[in-house]
Amino acid sequence: MRKIHHHFSRIAHSYRDLRTTDLEPILFIQKKLQRKSKIIAANVGCGAGRYDLKLFRHLGNKLFLYCIDANEEMLKHLKDFLDKHEIRDFNTIKANAEKIPLADNSLDCVLTFNALHHFKPLDFLKESSRILEDNGYLFIYTRLRSQNRRNIWGRYFPLFNEKETRLYELNELRNLLTEIPQLEIESIEYFKYSRLASLHWLVNQAQYHHYSTFYLYTPKELEQSLEKFKQNIQKDFEDLERITWFDENLLLVIRKTNRC
Repeated sequence: MRKIHHHFSRIAHSYRDLRTTDLEPILFIQKKLQRKSKIIAANVGCGAGRYDLKLFRHLGNKLFLYCIDANEEMLKHLKDFLDKHEIRDFNTIKANAEKIPLADNSLDCVLTFNALHHFKPLDFLKESSRILEDNGYLFIYTRLRSQNRRNIWGRYFPLFNEKETRLYELNELRNLLTEIPQLEIESIEYFKYSRLASLHWLVNQAQYHHYSTFYLYTPKELEQSLEKFKQNIQKDFEDLERITWFDENLLLVIRKTNRC
């Protein structure tokens, strides 16, 4: 965990440029919350603010957002980023996902985007249940291990599936939720995205660890895997400027009930 923390501190300044930000889950959340006149929410594992900006743009001035992350460098870049876009209705909180310094029953919703695999999930779910008001929403946007195996990295980048052991399958997430009777899955939304990139861009993403998975490689492993990755791509794609694949994610829509 210390190594991953160092990794995020090192890439905080360029993180938004390295990662793809998906609009579709934001649009779903916007529709789900459209009847609310005011939304007090927390984005846990917010990083440098790429999803926070989209939340403000699509939920408008009815949103107040706590931006929570364990990494101080990420929060500094988030604050600068949102300030640049003249967004004021937020607070940054340096905290772990398993111990959030907010009051019981104080939030309309908790959100997390592509960060669950960095948390202790059961503790995060318990903490989310504590800070949510009754009938509040927990939105978890993530990818499953099986989805990860089908993307460009899982299919072509050596050791990627072996290194990435932090993701979950749906049955594992369901089992975790049975430990917290107050949290019930309302729906599961699946997303599939057509991606397009050049080999040069993909190599750049791996070299700069756009997924923290790449930080789990030793320098020699990463160098060797990169060379093999290039060979694998060149074998299957004629146009190295137009490499196509699908990324898959899901959104767990979870509601807090007053069940004990």
